[in-house]
Amino acid sequence: MVNQLLQEAIDAIDDRRGDDLDDVAVVLAGRCSDQRLRRIVVGVLLESMTIAVTAAWRRGWQPADVHRLAGRRLAVADQALVVDAMSHELDRYAPSTIDPDWSAQLIELEGGAWWPGSATWIDARRTQGVDWLTLVLGCLAAWHLLVRLPTLERLTPLPGEAVDPPEASAAGARDAASEQPVVDERVLSRVRMLLAKAESTTFEAEAETFTAGAQSLMARHSIDAALLAADDAARHRGTTAPHGRRIGVDNPYDAPKAMLLDAVASANRCRMVWSRELGFGTVVGFETDLECVELLFTSLLVQATRTLTSAGSRSDGYGRSRTRSFRQSFLTAYASRIGERLAEATAGEEAAASAAASSQGRELVPLLAARAEQVDEAVDEWFPQVTSHKVGSVRDAEGWHSGRAAADRAQLGAGPTIGR
Repeated sequence: MVNQLLQEAIDAIDDRRGDDLDDVAVVLAGRCSDQRLRRIVVGVLLESMTIAVTAAWRRGWQPADVHRLAGRRLAVADQALVVDAMSHELDRYAPSTIDPDWSAQLIELEGGAWWPGSATWIDARRTQGVDWLTLVLGCLAAWHLLVRLPTLERLTPLPGEAVDPPEASAAGARDAASEQPVVDERVLSRVRMLLAKAESTTFEAEAETFTAGAQSLMARHSIDAALLAADDAARHRGTTAPHGRRIGVDNPYDAPKAMLLDAVASANRCRMVWSRELGFGTVVGFETDLECVELLFTSLLVQATRTLTSAGSRSDGYGRSRTRSFRQSFLTAYASRIGERLAEATAGEEAAASAAASSQGRELVPLLAARAEQVDEAVDEWFPQVTSHKVGSVRDAEGWHSGRAAADRAQLGAGPTIGR
């Protein structure tokens, strides 16, 4: 009976029949007044949502991806239920068998098993004062979201498959332990420090110096990582492979924001595929470059948003608002100009690094070309039907020129600033 009611609820949500959904929720909530029937209802809901979460992982979704979509389609209270369902499902695996990125995402979402071991998370939510009708409606909405998730590209190992099995040889474990990390946290810490200074200063010249310095440092670090990987491969210690990372691209003005993400990705030797209806872009590249892309994209977006906010609203000669067209044009121009300036900074670092590598008997250009080819192959494998589209529109001249000017301020002064 409960399974039949759940199916009726799914159909009602699909068909936007709110009254029928309410009827199902009332029946299920009414059964929860009886202890024996409550155990049945909660048990079926819990099992159904757990199965749906497991299926979501197998369809390529990660915790942050699910929560990002929940934020676009569910109420805040229902988003918390999605996090609980994901936390419950992931709690079934040994922590060492879950991809570290997944664990970090769950921590970022403030997830984890907060309920006592003697109760389910649904019962624990009820003890917090949520009435059964509200709780059942929330669970149905969360379950529907999970069940209807489309298939994505699987970018990481599934929970339970993130590490080698216990029977892996001790020699293999020692080899893995001897590998140097792809990302140097000291460098990334310095990059974060530069970006934080760029975002906090009220002086444009300082912001220019810090932002451009961060990009040059990122480019240099990426080149160093490429050379290190080549040296490791030459010593038969293996090599790294491209990865994928999904980065949120939210409304409003999602098209120029996607342009900005693409510009930052290209400057850092990555490629970006935008899934507009799902609210994210998938950036494909090597781990060090992915760190750079996420850091710099976030920083540049913060700076652009701050400039737009301080610019205030706009109106035409008849008093009609043109704020939206101003901001759309601003961000489009900002993304375009940022791409040009980042490309210049990266090209400068590549030229300097190529000269230094040649003096040591190494060739950098073929190495970077080989890594770019690996990224292209990964994109072709994960996105066999990807297409290119032009995005962004410019209908406000003031917004366009303001955006170009803001991008120039964000990137001037590259090169000599690194030493300071």
